[in-house]
Order: sequence, then C-alpha cells, then structure tokens
Amino acid sequence: MAKGAAELAISQPNVSKAISDLEHAFGVRLLDRSPRGVEPTTYGLAVIKRATAVFDELRQSVKEVEFLADPTSGELRFGCTDFTAGIVGVAIDRMSRRYSRIAFDVVSAAGADLQHELRARNIEFFLTVLEDYFDKEDFDTEMLYDDPLMVVADAQHPLVRRRSLQLAELVREPWALPPANTGSGGYIRDVFHMNGLALPATIVSTYSHVLRHYLVATAGFITVLPQPMFEIMAKGLSIKALPIHLPTARRTVVIVVLKKRTLSSIAQLFIETLRAVAKQQTKTRNKVILAPR
Repeated sequence: MAKGAAELAISQPNVSKAISDLEHAFGVRLLDRSPRGVEPTTYGLAVIKRATAVFDELRQSVKEVEFLADPTSGELRFGCTDFTAGIVGVAIDRMSRRYSRIAFDVVSAAGADLQHELRARNIEFFLTVLEDYFDKEDFDTEMLYDDPLMVVADAQHPLVRRRSLQLAELVREPWALPPANTGSGGYIRDVFHMNGLALPATIVSTYSHVLRHYLVATAGFITVLPQPMFEIMAKGLSIKALPIHLPTARRTVVIVVLKKRTLSSIAQLFIETLRAVAKQQTKTRNKVILAPR
C-alpha cells in the first residue's frame, strides 16, 4: 500500500480509501490484508484484468490523438521471433524512409514469450511462425506468407561447391539450430527422423541468431534460414545455400494480435506495410520458381 501511494504521489490513507470505495461499489473484498501486506482476491484479479484493458485503451487514445496531430511521428512497440526478422527489417526500412520520426521498439523473443508480452499489453502485435499453441480465445492471427526453409553454410564451406547433397551426408556435420521446441528447430530434427537418420552428433541449440551465424562464419557449422532472411543476409554476408531439398519445408508466417484490442494508427500503418512487403516477396519468389530453366 505504501509503495502504491509513493508511485501515485499521494498519501497512503487516500489509497486505502480508494480501495475501500471500490470494494463498497463492487460489494466484494478485492484485497486480502495481512501483516505481510496485501494480495488481490479472485475478485481483485478480475478487476485488475479488466482495468488493464481500460488503461491500455486510454493510452491508445493518447497515441491516436498524437498521430492525428502529427502523422509523421510517434512510437510503435511490437514483437517478432528471430525467423521473421527479415520481413520486419524490410518493412521498417520502407516506413522509415517515409516517416523518419517514427521510433520502433522491437521485442525479439520466442513465440511463447511474445504471447505473454501481448497479453500484458506491452506490445501491440507480434510476428511469428504459426504454431498449434495459440489460444484462439485470446488471439487473432493473420497469415502473411508461406516461408520456405533453406540449409545454409559459410561461402567457403567445402559442401557449397557440391552440385547436390543428400541429408545423410550432413549427419556428421556440426549444426547450429533453433531449440527443438521451436517450429523450425523441431522441423529439422523431425526431417532426420523421418528419413531414418540419427541426429547430427554436434548440435548447438540456441535461439540466438547472432550465435548461430557466428558458428557458421567461424567454425564450419550449418544452419537453417527462412528464404526471405537468407536473400537479405546473403547480400552482405558470406553465406551460401546448400544444394539440398527439405520436403515440405514451409512455415506460415503470421501477425498475432489480441482480440478486441484497438490498434494504434501507427500499428495499422505498419501492418499494411508488412502486407505489401509480403505480397511483393511472394510475387518475386513465384517468378523465380516459374521461370524457365
């Protein structure tokens, strides 16, 4: 109670009275009081959950007014998993060229962590690969595109010079992979099992894209990248795709939003930009696939 009063810059009796008035209005006890402090009751937790949404809508209204007053500036906080960073980077570049005073705060984490951030309304939306664990009661998802996976290595790796490869030839190679509980990491491990192969003896399992690339560039490791990210990274980094086919190595990239939550104008503008980038990348990819060889 004292900490709450200090945070609000009011006296502790005023906090106590406000809570007492709330309890009187609801007709139930919202807090359990003890010598160790206070804890919210079941009723109190319900009020907190709804109040979080109310104050979030109020913050969004402030952002909306600010954007209407000056649509060239503002702040957007959203999330993305490591494997969706490619399209996010392209969209940020495109928006920054048009709106140079918009600040982007991007939370990069695993899908489960981003769900927690979205539920807490710390971010407005996030991008990830579609998984089965999304709670359809809390979240809405919008598909952007199907994202093929590619096996890549450093440009100086001996296998890059091969014209074709079989998966069995990669069992003895060191791999740097996303964790097994991620969509991409689990898929690669399943591919080995589906082909009756043992997993590679050396696997560094990490969510860090930076560490995976470091191992690829300096220690001869192999990793996987979604095609859009590979196309961007290959322009400035010394990496090449290995000549190996991964069956049905496609993942659906989605935008995840909280149901019944009003998005800010900047968030809506950025999502429109993501759609445009995804559409353009899909068209380019289809032209490459359909081009005569």
